[in-house]
Amino acid sequence: MSEQKKGGWRTNKWIRAAIPALLLHCSIGTVYCWSVFSQEIADYIGFSKSSVEWAFSFAIFFLGMSAAFLGNVVEKDIHKSSLIATICFATGMILTGFFIWYGGSHQGSVLALVGIYVSYGFIMGVGLGTGYLSPVKTLMLWFKDNKGLATGLAVAGFGAAKAIASPIMTSILKSSEGGVYKMFWILGCVYFVMMFIGHLILAKPADWHEPSGDEKKPGILEVLRTKPITNYIGIWLMFYINITCGLALISQEKPIVKCIGLVASAGIISSISAIFNAGGRLGFSTWADYQKDRNTIYKIIFILSIAFTALVMVTGGIKNGYGNGLLIALTLCLIMVVNAGYGGGYSNVPTLLSDHYGMGSISAIHGITLSAWAFAGLTGNQVATYIVNHTGEFIEVDGNKVNPVGYQNVLYFTLVMYIIALVLCFVFVRPSGKAAQEKAAK
Repeated sequence: MSEQKKGGWRTNKWIRAAIPALLLHCSIGTVYCWSVFSQEIADYIGFSKSSVEWAFSFAIFFLGMSAAFLGNVVEKDIHKSSLIATICFATGMILTGFFIWYGGSHQGSVLALVGIYVSYGFIMGVGLGTGYLSPVKTLMLWFKDNKGLATGLAVAGFGAAKAIASPIMTSILKSSEGGVYKMFWILGCVYFVMMFIGHLILAKPADWHEPSGDEKKPGILEVLRTKPITNYIGIWLMFYINITCGLALISQEKPIVKCIGLVASAGIISSISAIFNAGGRLGFSTWADYQKDRNTIYKIIFILSIAFTALVMVTGGIKNGYGNGLLIALTLCLIMVVNAGYGGGYSNVPTLLSDHYGMGSISAIHGITLSAWAFAGLTGNQVATYIVNHTGEFIEVDGNKVNPVGYQNVLYFTLVMYIIALVLCFVFVRPSGKAAQEKAAK
C-alpha cells in the first residue's frame, strides 16, 4: 500500500498543498478586480477617481514589500504566515467597507480617503504578500517532479480570481443602494472563511524538515552569492520589466478596445484576456517543467511580446485599427500575448529561483524578488498614463473619449523595455536546472 493511502488525506498533496493554495490565491487575487468598483468608490465618497486609484497602487506596493520583509516568517512557519494573511486580508476588506460607508455619510472626508488607503493599501497589502508566498514553497515540495505545474496552478488561481469574482461583485453593486461598501463586508467574510480553511489544511510534506535553531542556516546573501550576483540582479530586473510592461498595456486595455471600435465587446474581451492571463500562469510554468533551463520560458515570453508589439507599432494597429479587421486582430493578439506573458512571468519565477538557489531559503528569496512587483506597481500604469496624457490628443470614438496616438506611443516604451529584458535573459542569467547539470558534467 502506498504511503499516500496509508496516511489518507494528511499525506495527499492535493489536499495539503494544491487546494489550500487555490483557496488562498483565489481570495487575494481579487485585488485585480479594482477597476470593477473604483469609480463607484470615488462617486460614493466624493473624490476623483485618480485620488482613489492610489489605494490600488499602495496595495500592490505593500504586497511586494511585505513579501520581501516577511519572507523569513513564511520560511519558518507557513501556518503563522497564512494566518497573518487571512486576518490582514479579511480585516482590510471589512475596514475598507467601513471607510467607504463613512465617506458616503461625510462626502469629501479626508479621513475616509486615508482610511481606504490604509485598509485596502497597507493592511490588505500585507495580507496579499504573505498570502501569495505562503503556499508556494509547500507546493514545490509536494510536487517535486512537476514544480511548474504546481506553482502555475496556484498562481493561475490568483489570475483567474478576477474572472470569477468580477460578475459577483457587479451583481452585489447593482443589488442595492450602498452596494459598494456592503460588497466589501460580504466578501470580506467569505474570503476569511476560504482563507482560514486553506490555512488549516496547508502543510509541508512530513519528510521535509526545516533547519532547527541549532542548525546553522546560510543567510540569504550567502545563498545568492553561490552564483555571480549579476545572475540574481538579472532575474530581478527581467521580472520587474515583465510586470511593468504588462501593467502599462493592461492598464490601458479598456480604452484601447474602445479606440479600435469594440465598445460593445469590451466586457467579453476583458474576460478573455483574464483567461489568457491565468492560462499563461499555468501553461508557461508547466511548459518550463519540460525545458532543460526554465529561463528559456522568459526568452519565449519576451520574444513573443517584442514581435507582436513591433507588428502593432509598424502597422499603427491602435491608431489605425478602427474598422480594419486585420489591425483589430493584431491589436487583440498583442493584448492576449502580453496578458499570457505577464501571468507566466509570475508563475515561473519561484521555480526558476529554486533551480538556481535550491529549496532551503526559497520563500525568503522569492519574497525579496517580489519587491520587483512592488516597484512595478508604482511605475507601470503610471508611466503609461503619463504617456497617454502628454502625447497625442483625446478624440471621441463611438461616444467615448480616447487617445489613439497616446496608446500607440505606450508601445515605444514597452518595446524598449522588452528588448532590455531579453538581453538580460541571455547575458546575465546563467543556465540552471538540467542545463546546468549537463554543463557541469562535461
